Amino acid sequence: MGRRQSSVTTFVMGRTLGLLVCTHCRATVRATGHSHATCPRCGASVHDRKPHSVATTGALLVSAALLYVPANLLPVMHMHTFFSDEDDTIMSGVVSLLHEGSWPLALLVFLASIVVPLLKLIAMGWLLVTVVRRSPGHALQRSKLFRLVEFIGRWSMLDVYAIALLVALVQIRSLAIIHVGVGALAFGAVVVLTMLAAQSFDERLLWDIRSDD
Repeated sequence: MGRRQSSVTTFVMGRTLGLLVCTHCRATVRATGHSHATCPRCGASVHDRKPHSVATTGALLVSAALLYVPANLLPVMHMHTFFSDEDDTIMSGVVSLLHEGSWPLALLVFLASIVVPLLKLIAMGWLLVTVVRRSPGHALQRSKLFRLVEFIGRWSMLDVYAIALLVALVQIRSLAIIHVGVGALAFGAVVVLTMLAAQSFDERLLWDIRSDD
């Protein structure tokens, strides 16, 4: 009977092999003696890790989280009719659509404008905390979560379109004059800040924790 050999998987980081990845075009670049190199494909600077990634991402996420509150509490539109003036928040607009029987549109606005931005903030915040605390394990799952957030970020403007759709529907159905409220501006800022936070976060930091184990 032969001796059964156990297979051992060796985890090797690309930078230990002298390789860097361009975050713009995903080209593999040979590292130089400096802290960064130049991508031969697109000409962008290629860093070992994005400079100040944790601090920048944290500042953007905190700003987005603070603006998320007024984005949902303050009016996103002011409606003026011949008989009255009325302010509507995102949630009150969803309720109005439900009362009118337009539950598919109400569901779209609710998910795109309330649920999705909140989930993105929670996911990015959790990933950032794991990097700061250097929590070991589950690097692959965390990387998949970040790529999911990054993929959703490509459709982030859908959130703004949902608000514009809500305004247009109310204006058409009530023959009213609609003015954009402060809440809509705060909401747009939340969308932009979460997109920038995902772009500034360096996914490779998730794998650096595993390489230190």
